[in-house]
Amino acid sequence: MSTQLFGTDGIRGIANQFPITPEVALRIGRAVARVLQADGYKRHKVVIGKDTRLSGYMLETAITSGLVSEGSRVLLTGPAPTPAVAHLTRSMGCDAGIMLTASHNPYQDNGIKIFGPDGYKLSDELELEIERLILADELSQPDGDLGKAIRIDDAMGRYIEFTKNAAGANSLRGLKVVVDCANGAGYYVGPLIFEELGAEVIKLSTQPDGRNINEGCGALHPERAAKAVIEHGADVGICLDGDADRVIFCDETGQIIDGDRVLCLCAKALKAKGKLQGDTLVATVMSNLGLRDALEKDGITLETTGVGDRLVIERMREKGYNLGGENSGHIIYSDHATTGDGIMSALMVLSMMREKDVKLSELADCMDIYPQVLLALDVSEKPPIEEVPEIHKAIQQAEAAFAEKGRVLVRYSGTERKIRVLTECSDSELAQTQADLIAAAIKGTIGA
Repeated sequence: MSTQLFGTDGIRGIANQFPITPEVALRIGRAVARVLQADGYKRHKVVIGKDTRLSGYMLETAITSGLVSEGSRVLLTGPAPTPAVAHLTRSMGCDAGIMLTASHNPYQDNGIKIFGPDGYKLSDELELEIERLILADELSQPDGDLGKAIRIDDAMGRYIEFTKNAAGANSLRGLKVVVDCANGAGYYVGPLIFEELGAEVIKLSTQPDGRNINEGCGALHPERAAKAVIEHGADVGICLDGDADRVIFCDETGQIIDGDRVLCLCAKALKAKGKLQGDTLVATVMSNLGLRDALEKDGITLETTGVGDRLVIERMREKGYNLGGENSGHIIYSDHATTGDGIMSALMVLSMMREKDVKLSELADCMDIYPQVLLALDVSEKPPIEEVPEIHKAIQQAEAAFAEKGRVLVRYSGTERKIRVLTECSDSELAQTQADLIAAAIKGTIGA
C-alpha cells in the first residue's frame, strides 16, 4: 500500500520544508482527529511528546491547534522518549499518541510518528486514510466545541516507574555507568533512572540546545562513551539515540558492542529462563549471518523481516513472539513495551550482568561476526532496483561470487534519499570488492 507522506517510521523530512511545515502539521492534527471521530465520538484524547529539536516547538503548536480545533483534548509531555509516549498513550487511556522526532537524523530534520490506543504504530490502512485527509484539496470546517491542551507534569514520573518495574531491575549499586543521551529526548530521564537504582552515573550529552541533538554523540558516535568508560573505569557505556528508542553499548574495555551481539545475549538469556516465546528471535535481514549460527546452537530460531522496527514488531505480533529488534540497537520486549526502548533495554542488560555476576565483555562473547561492508550512497531518484540493469547485474554477479559464503542486500532508505549496500562474506576482501562494484554501478546511474 503506497503512501506519499508516510515512510517506514512515520512522516519525516527537513523542518520548514514540505511535508514538515506548520501548515501540514496543522492538517495532520485535524486529520488524526477526523479519523478518530469515525467512531462517532468527538472528545478524543491525544498525547503529544517530542525530542529536543528546535522545530519541535513549531510542530507541537501546529498539531495541537489542529487537534483542538476538532474538539480533541491534547496532553503535552514536553521532551520525552518515543517509548514513553507509546506507554503513556496506553496507560492514560488516550485514543492516539504523537511523537515529534527524526530519531538519529541531524537537528535540521524532524518527523511525526503516530501511535494507536494500544501503543503500537498505526496500520497502513489508517495511515493512508490520514494521508488522504492531509492532502485533500479542502477540509470542511470543524463543527462542535473546541478542545483544550494541557501539560502533564507527571509524565516522566509515570514512565520512570513503569520502566524500572517492567525491566525487573534490581539495585545497580556498585555499578559505574557512562550514559550518553545524544542531547536528545532521554537527556533528563535516562540518567535519572540509573541513578535511582543506585548506579554511579557519568553523564554525557545532556545539555540540549535545539541544535546539538545527535551531533558527534549518542548511538551514532559511541566512541565518545567508549573513551569515557576507559577514563572513568566504568563498567559499561550506554548510548541512546535522539528519541531514546534504541541503544548501543560499550563494554568495560571500551569495545563497542555490535547490536546483533546484544540481541543474541538477550535471546539466550530469555531462552535459559524459559521465557523466549516460540524459542524465536525476530530480526531484520541486516543482521549478521553469525547471529543465526550462534542461536542455532542454543535451539533458537532466527526469523527475519525487511528493514525497520515496525516490520519486526508486526511479525512479533502476528506470531506471538516476545523478543525482536535490529542490529542498529532497537530491542523490543513485547511482554512490556510496544516499541524499542533504549533505557529499558539497558536495564535488562545490566540486570543480566548482575544476575550472572559477569562483565559485559563476557556476556557479549556469544557469537562470531562475519565480515560486512555497509555503504550508504546519496541518490537522485529511487526507481525500483530491478529496473536499473547496471545495478541489477552487479547484484547478481555479487551473489554468484559469494555462493554459499555470503550474501548481498541493496535497498533504499525509508527516511532519507539514500541507497544502502550490504555485502557479507567470510572472505572480507571479496565482500569489499563486490560492494565497491555495486557502488560504482549506482554512482553511474542514479547517484546524486
